[in-house]
This record gives sequence, structure tokens and C-alpha cells, in this order.
Amino acid sequence: MTAAGVDLYWIPLGAGTGGAVVRFSGRSYEALAARRAGRPRCDLYHSALQVHADGETWSIEMAPVWTRPTASAVVGEGPVGSRWLGRWRLFRYEVRCWAGGTIPDLADAVGGPLRTSTERATALAVVELTRSVPAGTWGRDEARLGDMWNSNSMVAWLLARSGHDMDLIAPPPGGRAPGWSAGVAAAQRQLDAW
Repeated sequence: MTAAGVDLYWIPLGAGTGGAVVRFSGRSYEALAARRAGRPRCDLYHSALQVHADGETWSIEMAPVWTRPTASAVVGEGPVGSRWLGRWRLFRYEVRCWAGGTIPDLADAVGGPLRTSTERATALAVVELTRSVPAGTWGRDEARLGDMWNSNSMVAWLLARSGHDMDLIAPPPGGRAPGWSAGVAAAQRQLDAW
């Protein structure tokens, strides 16, 4: 049995088979972002979580609707690109949280799992919070958080809302996780409103 805890995985953008389009798009995006910011290019990462508690392991990620693993895994949805486009299945994402589930390309994660918490209560809070993830538009900054909303935003939001010290969590050296700061800012905005 795995001890209680929250494991964060940094998966290279476009890892695994079939990721050529994602890799190309990511590299193009990063080249433009780096040029605009006057900095060197970085490796881009997609984040995902596995949560362990009470003898269960939950896999948590955000992915396109059309790559659906099982209907029972879906705890939320949102639009991709624009709210208007989100009317069509091709332009929707899902927030997935499922016991015993798998995350594609987990084996490609850089450095393996990063244990962010060993507290049972924190682990269970992350699982519970998946049903409350904001349904921002993937690739947009509608809430004016200073970064686009995406899968990294969702993971950062879950960690921040469950009480993790976000100053201690960062992508691997030389890497970036676009959208991460949007998740942290969204969580802080909600906490400040309470």
C-alpha cells in the first residue's frame, strides 16, 4: 500500500506517441514567448497529479474531451479557445479524477514523481477540490490573471487551494509550465474573497 500523499509529475509537452503536433505547437509558442520576453527558450511541461490515501490512488489531469478514458472519471468540463467554440466536442476539455486511473506518458515525467505532501487530509482535499476547478477557457486569460488557463492552471489551483506552499513548487530547471501562475492567482483570489 502506498503511503498517503500527493505526487506531482512534470511531463514534457508532447511526450509519447502522437505528440508531434503538440511538440511543434509548443515549440513555436515558446519561441515567440521567449522572443517577446527577451529570454532564452525553455522546455515546456504539462503537469498531472496522482493522489494516494486510504489505499486508493487517484489520477488527476485535464485533457481534451475526445480522448475520454471513462465517463466516471470526468468531474468537470470547459471550452478550448473560446466559449463559443466550446459548444462543439472538439473544442472542450475535461477535468478527470479517477481512482485506479492512468495518465498517458507518466513514464516520460522528468525526475519522476515530486511528493508535494504526505498528509492524508491534504491528499483527500485535492481529490475533493477537483469538482470545484474553475472552468476557464483553455488558452485564454479571461479572468485577467496574467497567464492563460490550461492543464497547468488546474494543477496549480488544486495545490494552492489545498494549502500547499506554492513557493516551493516549480518546473524542472530550464523549464516552464505556461498557465501555472494563472492557477495560483485564481486560488489566491478565491482565498482572499473568503
